Amino acid sequence: MALKSWVESANYASDFPLENLPFGVFRAGRSAHIGVAIGDRILDLAGCFEDGLLHEDACEAPALNLLASKGRAAARALRARLQELLADGAPDRHRVARHLLPRKDAEMLLPFSIGDYTDFYASIHHATNVGSMFRPDNPLLPNYKYVPIGYHGRASSIVISGTPVHRPSGQTREDAAAPPQFGPSRRMDYELEIGAFVGAGNDLGTPVPIEQAEEHIFGLCIVNDWSARDVQTWEYQPLGPFLAKNFATTVSPWVVTLDALEPFRVPAFERPEGDPEPLPYLQPSGLGFDIHLEVSIRSAKMEKPQRISRGTFREMYWTFAQLLAHHTSNGCNLQPGDLLASGTVSGTAKDSRGCLLELTWRGTEPLELTSGEQRRFLEDGDEVIMRAWCERDGVRIGFGECRGTVGPL
Repeated sequence: MALKSWVESANYASDFPLENLPFGVFRAGRSAHIGVAIGDRILDLAGCFEDGLLHEDACEAPALNLLASKGRAAARALRARLQELLADGAPDRHRVARHLLPRKDAEMLLPFSIGDYTDFYASIHHATNVGSMFRPDNPLLPNYKYVPIGYHGRASSIVISGTPVHRPSGQTREDAAAPPQFGPSRRMDYELEIGAFVGAGNDLGTPVPIEQAEEHIFGLCIVNDWSARDVQTWEYQPLGPFLAKNFATTVSPWVVTLDALEPFRVPAFERPEGDPEPLPYLQPSGLGFDIHLEVSIRSAKMEKPQRISRGTFREMYWTFAQLLAHHTSNGCNLQPGDLLASGTVSGTAKDSRGCLLELTWRGTEPLELTSGEQRRFLEDGDEVIMRAWCERDGVRIGFGECRGTVGPL
């Protein structure tokens, strides 16, 4: 049965009911404050702390790093206290109400000071689709089913939802017999991903055992890993993505805790017969999450966005527990606020593919928009809108939106 809040907007078809309470950072004046989303409101945790309603000193920080550094137990205790304060019949309701403000009146900021960013390649459907474009007879490289593949991204170019994204310039080569050219990318793409923010870190030289990996994850968000496909094709060998990826990565503003997602756990992806078992340090694999995802596009000529794909996070080949355990297996030290992204989330159906590279099959099958336009890749003025949520038994745990509009450099 759904919980009831005295904040009425939290009780009706909201991404942010009392069962959720995702954390974020907002600004409604000069200062950045930590808040939680409840219905169409934000609860200012710094104000609640000053008023004696909360006793966690990390509520006064301008980002979530300090709270995350204290581990999941601290966040769990704070979330439980917030549920008490916001539940129907709470005795301190009138004191708490002083610290609520409309979400529409707040400017959302990055939830963490992000020190490092790693992007993975955890969807076997995405890896198979992309591999088959370049290696039809052997789409997956021999290591894929043994090792979670990832690369280090650029933390400084991570931006919050709603930030305009500039079309990057770079080297491209269309004609294999001619030299490369430098100019704006003509194959701009999005990638639908889920990100995990690191909570408590680990010391340099101390791997995190997989059984403890999720204790080092604060929560999840939506990630759009923008990509310049023509730049990527030319530059990625032999060292992988570089300028094709690091010009911008957009994240949603609200971080949904693993405790809020607990009712939506599902078994890890069932590997087909004949696939190798994960190596011992990647077992047990942990559980996945039954997260629904969708992508919409609105061109400059469209009044309303058009949904172009729907997918699910439950089909990922590698779990976040495996990604974090692998990341630290060589002694790499993760720090509070580091971001680990899943890589493009794709399924087996065409309308579950998580990027235009797959949806248009490298531009050979154009996407038809309701405006009469076609898209092989993104054009200037196109807005990409990503949404994610879990839903069961009348309870919806939403992630909100991750938005970005493409413009010229």
